[in-house]
Amino acid sequence: MVKSSTTDNTTASEPVPSPETAGLQTTLQITGMTCAACSTRIEKGLSRMEGVNQANVNLAIEQATVSYDPKTTNINALRDKVEALGYGTVTESVDLDITGMTCAACSTRIEKGLSRLPGVSRANVNLALETGHVEFAAGVLKATDITAKIKQLGYGAELQQTQEDTQSVRERELQRKKWKWMISALLSLPLLWAMVGHFSFTSWIWVPDLFMNPWFQLVLATPVQFVIGWQFYVGAYKALRNGSANMDVLVALGTSAAFFYSLYLTLTSGNAASTMMDHGGTGMATTAMPTVELYYETSAILITLILLGKWFEAVAKGRSSQAIKSLIELAPREARVIRDGQEVIVPSAYVAVGDLVLVKPGDSIPVDGIVEEGQSSVDESMLSGESLPVDKKPGDAVTGATLNKNGVLRLRATRVGSDTALSQIIKVVEQAQGSKAPIQRIADVISGIFVPIVVGIAVVTFLIWYLFASPGDFAGSLEKAIAVLVIACPCALGLATPTSIMAGSGRAAEYGVLFKGGEHLESAQQIQTVVLDKTGTVTQGKPVLTDVVTAPEWTEAELLQRVGAAEQSSEHPLAEAIVEGIRGKGLELTQSEQFENIPGYGVRARVQGQEVLVGTRRLLTDAKVNVSEETMQQMNNLEEQGRTAMLVAVDGQWAGLVAVADTIKDTSREAIQRLHAMGIDVIMITGDNERTARAVAEQAGINKVLAEVLPEGKAAEVKKLQESGLKVAMVGDGINDAPALATADIGMAIGTGTDVAMEAADITLMRGDLNSIADAIEMSRRTMGNIKQNLFWALGYNVIGIPIAAVGFLAPWLAGAAMAFSSVSVVLNSLRLQRMKLKSND
Repeated sequence: MVKSSTTDNTTASEPVPSPETAGLQTTLQITGMTCAACSTRIEKGLSRMEGVNQANVNLAIEQATVSYDPKTTNINALRDKVEALGYGTVTESVDLDITGMTCAACSTRIEKGLSRLPGVSRANVNLALETGHVEFAAGVLKATDITAKIKQLGYGAELQQTQEDTQSVRERELQRKKWKWMISALLSLPLLWAMVGHFSFTSWIWVPDLFMNPWFQLVLATPVQFVIGWQFYVGAYKALRNGSANMDVLVALGTSAAFFYSLYLTLTSGNAASTMMDHGGTGMATTAMPTVELYYETSAILITLILLGKWFEAVAKGRSSQAIKSLIELAPREARVIRDGQEVIVPSAYVAVGDLVLVKPGDSIPVDGIVEEGQSSVDESMLSGESLPVDKKPGDAVTGATLNKNGVLRLRATRVGSDTALSQIIKVVEQAQGSKAPIQRIADVISGIFVPIVVGIAVVTFLIWYLFASPGDFAGSLEKAIAVLVIACPCALGLATPTSIMAGSGRAAEYGVLFKGGEHLESAQQIQTVVLDKTGTVTQGKPVLTDVVTAPEWTEAELLQRVGAAEQSSEHPLAEAIVEGIRGKGLELTQSEQFENIPGYGVRARVQGQEVLVGTRRLLTDAKVNVSEETMQQMNNLEEQGRTAMLVAVDGQWAGLVAVADTIKDTSREAIQRLHAMGIDVIMITGDNERTARAVAEQAGINKVLAEVLPEGKAAEVKKLQESGLKVAMVGDGINDAPALATADIGMAIGTGTDVAMEAADITLMRGDLNSIADAIEMSRRTMGNIKQNLFWALGYNVIGIPIAAVGFLAPWLAGAAMAFSSVSVVLNSLRLQRMKLKSND
């Protein structure tokens, strides 16, 4: 049973022992942030702690990512610091059934082992009940990590089952925000009715006498101000206590000024007063009693509009994390595991490495593994983007969350839980969405000084109106100052960058492009030159049979059967390509009676009583086999096209030739054209000879080639390009590409390649399609354009709105509406990225 709870001022009762590692990174889920000033304050507070190396706070997803030295500080100290700054942290808990304990030493050992996990703040194990309760920071660990640790210690652990439907913290928070603004709106409606009924152009609207009573208005406005709006006072107090100011300060100042001024008038005018709430209207009163001008509706409607805006904002921000939700939903919840010869259905989280897993047709594969029995086709489009299913047989690797189409497979689990390919993809996307792009620093600096400046402008506005523009008009001057305070709230500024990063990186993930951080999403737009590795990047990385030429006395089938029988005993990659190509033509192969591998030349074999030679010119020359000039010219032509040609002789007579080649990917030429159209130079780098490299480059439409470059020389070539002033992206898939990937301004690893290359890269292209390079750069350009739009409009609201409010053209309630919906408009603009279509998917 997993629970989540929000703690605002509590600390764990047990300290976390320092892990035995040199450094850790943790993620804290934070509550209570309202604007960029909040995230900046937390970031600065954490960064100043001893032992903290770096702290990034993301307002949009309400998370703090902290790198720290566990010898100096720990997760509890970080949480305490956040709470001391006036915010809350989210803690998750898990209840476990534990088996295998025999004495108190067992329970103590488990408690100590769990306490050493990063993020665990409390671990209690009950020996008598054989249960455990673990509390940990949300986002740092998963329940499966805890059960895996207990199993590693030599005990059994299962999550306690419960029928309770627990919503996530964010869902509950969304419901809370919805009810708050709805109740606030219900209480504010009579006040709004009374206000609207007294404008000169709405004098025809009937307003009940009760709505005009100042004491009735006080009864309605008080719960809105001090119950529903209490969060603004709390936030303002905590901010001011820590020497800073945020949106809550502005809202609390503005609404309090309106409310307490109205309360003063209500108390001093007594029961005899009637209200005129004219605000530039007719001045008509319902009785002949003295009139006073009240502003209860100003404070109540402001709070309602701000809460409504916050609710809209929360709904929109929830949509911005849809990419993560979609990825998580790909993983099946249950798995069929063979244990003790019996088929058992268990949660996918309980599958262990080495388990035998049964996957039936139509089921999603629960974990990464190796097929041991059965044959089927598997839909891997969620990883590769390839719509055609891939055939799987014993010995082939399969990936969790891919779909088994038509056969029964038994596979041995190799990677489970957080180690699966899908989990790693989710982790990369989460890291990218939680990271901070360099451009956000601009917004952070502005928001840090913005609120004090606004308060100063509001004070000056009040004084100018009260002393000069409208001498002695306290109410009118106060209204102008309130409008300035409210219109200037910097919420939209704080959301401008992180919401775009979330939406952009999430949409990119749907196209198979994984950015490792916001900084890479920002810098990819600057790329001027793309350097492509040849093998496995431009080409398929696997040679295939491309050409067959036969002597007049031989048919193609007869020749290929002889060649296939000879080559199937060879382990050379070219021999494997020939055999696979022959079988692909539907031909059956017999075993050779004798076989000899001649390194550097080819093979000699006896097939159906005949001597067969397959290999180089030198092999046939040494065997005194005559080959015509026409055949030799054909061989030269094939080699100029980048293919490897081999001559065939049977019983001392030339019988034909076969050629293999590492063909370019179907989409390579189209992708190169896209990059050229985007104004980006493309260079191919390879260790192959110049002639082969030029042939491949010509097929792909690449004009610049660096051939015969040793693996260690690739990084040096990238460095040369950088020294000439170019922003360079390196794209590769092999171990030998890792140094160049790390050297380049942006390293892009083909996801179908090696883990080493992917680890060294800044961007992973899961689909192995070169169109993903253009997709990554285009997504970066569009995301940065979106961020600039957000910053422009966020600042525009304030730059334009403040002077309009100061000169009296903006009523406080209109200022509140504009401020509330400025944040919503920024988030909605960011969400446009989620509907973005890239050309590779048109």
